[in-house]
Amino acid sequence: MRVLRYRRGAIIKLGIVTLIALIIVPIFFLKLDGSKDSKSKKDKLAKDSNPIHKVAKSPDAAEEAPKNVVDNPVESNKAQEEVVQVEVAHQFGPPQRLTPGQLGNFEPRDYPSRNGPGENGQAVYTTMEERTRADSSTREFGFNMVNSDKIAMDRTIPDTRLDECKYWQYPEDLPTASVILVFHNEGWSTLMRTVHSVINMSPPHLLKEVVMVDDYSSKDHLKGRLEEYIKQFNGKVKLYRNPERLGLIGTRTRGAELSTGDVIVFLDAHCECNRNWLPPLLARIRYDRTIMAVPIVDGVDWDNFRYHPVYGEAHHRGIFEWGFLYKESAVPKKELSRRQHNSEPYRSPTHAGGLFAMDRKYFFEMGAYDEGLKIWGGENFELSFKLWQCGGSIEWVPCSRVGHVYRNHMPYGFGKLDVKIPVISLNYMRVVEVWLDDEHKEFFYTREPSVRGYPVGDLTKQLKFKKDHNCKSFKWFMEEVAFEVYDRFPKLPPNKAWGEVKEKSGMRCLDTMGQQVGGGAMGISGCHHFGGNQMFRINTKGQMGVGERCIEAPNGSTLHMHFCETQPTGPWQLDLTTGVIRHEHHEKCLEAGSGNKVTLEPCDPSNEKQKWVVNEVRQWK
Repeated sequence: MRVLRYRRGAIIKLGIVTLIALIIVPIFFLKLDGSKDSKSKKDKLAKDSNPIHKVAKSPDAAEEAPKNVVDNPVESNKAQEEVVQVEVAHQFGPPQRLTPGQLGNFEPRDYPSRNGPGENGQAVYTTMEERTRADSSTREFGFNMVNSDKIAMDRTIPDTRLDECKYWQYPEDLPTASVILVFHNEGWSTLMRTVHSVINMSPPHLLKEVVMVDDYSSKDHLKGRLEEYIKQFNGKVKLYRNPERLGLIGTRTRGAELSTGDVIVFLDAHCECNRNWLPPLLARIRYDRTIMAVPIVDGVDWDNFRYHPVYGEAHHRGIFEWGFLYKESAVPKKELSRRQHNSEPYRSPTHAGGLFAMDRKYFFEMGAYDEGLKIWGGENFELSFKLWQCGGSIEWVPCSRVGHVYRNHMPYGFGKLDVKIPVISLNYMRVVEVWLDDEHKEFFYTREPSVRGYPVGDLTKQLKFKKDHNCKSFKWFMEEVAFEVYDRFPKLPPNKAWGEVKEKSGMRCLDTMGQQVGGGAMGISGCHHFGGNQMFRINTKGQMGVGERCIEAPNGSTLHMHFCETQPTGPWQLDLTTGVIRHEHHEKCLEAGSGNKVTLEPCDPSNEKQKWVVNEVRQWK
């Protein structure tokens, strides 16, 4: 009986255990599957959080850590990538907060005060004994390197920020930055002062690296001396060299490819960073990875290296005129009213091109720079229009200030180029043909008629990108973003005639004679058929122009270069039948005089010296 009761009890206990197991085990596996499913959903969400994923066909995704000094030949055959496009809404990160009276979390608590040449951004002057060497260095580098060499690599500069900037609290988890410096035959002290400034003025944990890319320099001081000098930075500064001249645009893309930080920050190789310059830029990209963040640029004088603000109290932003010369204008109230505080970032249609920050992955998702752009020029517009029209934006950041040395002149050429028009004109044409609508293209070719028809190369890749990304029209961009351009540079009427203005009975052409606004009288000289100072436009509303300037006769006699009025109208009337060019206000006609003189004289239909022929000139044909 005792054994039977024991067996019965054991059977009951076993049954209870089995019942519990039957209940618990399915629940356990259900949760396990749920966990896997949740992880799968999270992975999918994380994958979908980027607008475009690039899935390389090559299985080898490992990347060798860059060395301190590396020769990097430009690959002619890059691995093809299969691109999977995913459209998602913007994902916004934490915003920055203004805390009046409480210093910001990245604000430097102490800034040195020193005495010495150029300290606190003061000017440095050349002695009489130094003048010959100083002039020689200016011709060689575009800067007075004699004065620059007197200044410490880590000199102090004045704080040019708005006082409000000191009290911003930025997110602690900002992305890391790779600062990219492209250079070609740069002066020693201006280049290395830039490197020291970036390192000294950036939070160490945010500055991943300084990427220096040498665009085939020939100066001795940029060889072994440079390689030895940067060793003091313990690998923070990395040097790469192009085996041939690529130009600024191609080398910048190369620098972005070599970078490893979350954000790429492009600076020119002659800059000085101001206090707390980096976190405000990174904060905007942390908030929205599709923002290009642009610092406010201060000036550094090319001769005496005085550091000074360029702007007054008013905020400015980047725009353009129809020949695509970069311009700036006061920020419209419509844009400023979007902000709560005076030191907050504001949107800008474009930027000067030299200094800006972008999410590195987004830079390449947007196609980087157009590979067909050569050397320098127009890349700022190409990237600006592409960003705005295809879902990104550009912001100028008042609390980020960087000084920039503006050269006295461009001291070097562009290398071997197989182009028959100015390379910058070719670059503009590529931008125009891809990103402008037909109406706005005409404004460019009205302003620059001699380049119309020049072959710009293959645009298939750029046009496909625009189509695949459902990019907005240039009309939308002008109406919603760059709306003040029309106020300063209205739509252009067509040209009535353009080219060289040649005397009908001779071989001389109207010539600016190298005069600038406020200078002496224009004249007439032998026709050279190369355009330039002999290339004029007369539009259907009476404006006579050359480049971005207009021709006026303020004294009623001689012709002078003037700034154009806002409205593209003027007093000049060209009779294509008789060849007479009449000034309506003075009621006189243009007459070719003796020597190099050209003046306005009383109109005389029988005077052959008052008859002109306007011949179109395309120097590339």
